[in-house]
Amino acid sequence: TARTGKHFVKEYQEPKRMPVYVLIDTSASMCVSSQKMSKYAWAVSLGTGLALSAQSNMMPAGLLGCGEQQLHVKPRLSEGQIMQTAHRLRKHGFLESTTLGRRLRELAPSLKTRTMIIVISDLHDPDALSALKSVGQEHDCMVLHLQDKAERGVQGAGLFRGQEAETGWKFIGH
Repeated sequence: TARTGKHFVKEYQEPKRMPVYVLIDTSASMCVSSQKMSKYAWAVSLGTGLALSAQSNMMPAGLLGCGEQQLHVKPRLSEGQIMQTAHRLRKHGFLESTTLGRRLRELAPSLKTRTMIIVISDLHDPDALSALKSVGQEHDCMVLHLQDKAERGVQGAGLFRGQEAETGWKFIGH
């Protein structure tokens, strides 16, 4: 005000710290692999990288396993926490069914502010899409849908017998 005689008000807006949850499908169907790395290995690598990237942008991040085991880490700015959780996920047993839809519905009421939810899954849970639509109405949701060539069909194989990894359901395919 000294030079102009007018009053000026500066307004500052603090950077938003939107929490980030990375949900990784830990079910048996994620272990399908016709490549060097399974869908599950990709999911853990991608999820860890996304969580660390969010933290480098000062956004608290946490990993959540979506299988039968309870693996829930609240979003924080601790890089060590993400690395420990990623290590636990790498050593994880794979004989589980998916609980992605249920975990999303359990998580939603605990989210007090707008949250970024990143789902890495093969989306074999029939309840997952409806849960994602419900949560996506209030929060930012992103889905990385992982598929393996082996799941898209075997060309020229004729008829074959198969068994679904999570439910044990037997089928005949072509």
